[in-house]
Amino acid sequence: MSLHLLLYVFPFLLLACFLLYWAGARHSYARRRPTETGDPTAYDWHFFVPCRDEEAVIATTVTRLRTGFPTAHVWVIDDASDDLTAPIVTHLADQDPLVRLVSRRRPDARIGKGAALNAAYEALNRHLGEASAGDRARVIVCVVDADGQVAPDALAHVSGPDAFGDPDMGGVQIGVRMRNVDDERPLPDRGRLANAYARLLIRMQDAEFAVSNTGMQLLRRRTGSVGLGGNGQFTRLTALDRIASAERRPWQQDALLEDYELGLHMRLAGYQVTHVPDTWVTQEALPYTRRFLTQRTRWAQGNISCVRYSGRIVASRHYKARGVLESLYTFGQPLAHLATLVLAALMLVALLTGGGAREVLLAAWPLALALAVVSIVPFLLWGPVYRREFAPDRSRLKGLLWGFALWLYAYHLFLVSARGFARLLRGRTGWAKTRRNAETAGVGPVATES
Repeated sequence: MSLHLLLYVFPFLLLACFLLYWAGARHSYARRRPTETGDPTAYDWHFFVPCRDEEAVIATTVTRLRTGFPTAHVWVIDDASDDLTAPIVTHLADQDPLVRLVSRRRPDARIGKGAALNAAYEALNRHLGEASAGDRARVIVCVVDADGQVAPDALAHVSGPDAFGDPDMGGVQIGVRMRNVDDERPLPDRGRLANAYARLLIRMQDAEFAVSNTGMQLLRRRTGSVGLGGNGQFTRLTALDRIASAERRPWQQDALLEDYELGLHMRLAGYQVTHVPDTWVTQEALPYTRRFLTQRTRWAQGNISCVRYSGRIVASRHYKARGVLESLYTFGQPLAHLATLVLAALMLVALLTGGGAREVLLAAWPLALALAVVSIVPFLLWGPVYRREFAPDRSRLKGLLWGFALWLYAYHLFLVSARGFARLLRGRTGWAKTRRNAETAGVGPVATES
């Protein structure tokens, strides 16, 4: 009886939850409306750019931010870089008073992105001095990756009435796109087959963020549980102040998903968080499998760690029931992936060892086939949507193939969930920084682990 429950009830429940969530995301994406813009001059803008060994990209990023947003301040946090990041930023700061370097040194440095952002928050507080609460409410902090490029219209969109034009809005996340999606040779030192694979991996990351993740965020906008990301994350300074007064600091220093956890703390503190899909920040997708898996393992491990917030979210008066359900579903995804892997292993053992369990499994093949077919459809449907909106020059067949590739691409979640859980069991909770594509020395991650 227990085997029948595993075979019939558990997979059906997982698939039903996935399909329900996907349907909500797809509906929210299809029904989205343009975001009304506002007046960026009503706010004081400060870009935080955390850096560790970013000499390959930091000068370009700072120059673009200062050129594109001439009244904004740029705070570069050098997290004890071993390269020329600090001298490059120092040179830029000598020429431009709105560029500032926040230097961190060991042993306090290299303990996570959250700690680096907290250092910038403290430096900003010193810079503002005795500013009144009203002035601080006008200060907006935007976190940008060292290789990030913010769209020219981003500040206008996040200034609108549905974003910081609402005084209760504490955080706004904009969309994320992959800047190198059209590179013909992302691996210039490799052959045609390797480059074809790299182009597909880059394309899948772009499709993931452009349609799938956007649909998920738009669903969260309805449920009141939007997640903040590490790139293109806008926060009101007074919201950071309120979190700091309760948690001692805005960003959790030991968090692997300090961005997502900031959004949780913001809502628990009574602020709203929203997503604006009409503008975005671009970054470089990862063409290397190892770097990609390192990044996603950190995300999965951080997601598992967020389970500890479940009780606070359930008890919070700032979360509606649908927001609680969405958050718990998000927290449970890596655990569901692990459970699926364990179940698959048990089934494989049963098939190999024979007996009654094998007969039950063989009898269930029509159900297994039906579940497999149904699980592919949502990914297939995202492919044509992505082609139509972001690559209209490509054929409809290409859109369908991209949808099929998205289904295969999604299986990386099972691997990184297992790796993330294994790291937790081994007590390895350090924050790993992934190499930029411009860094040619080796292909592995630069990581610190504790």
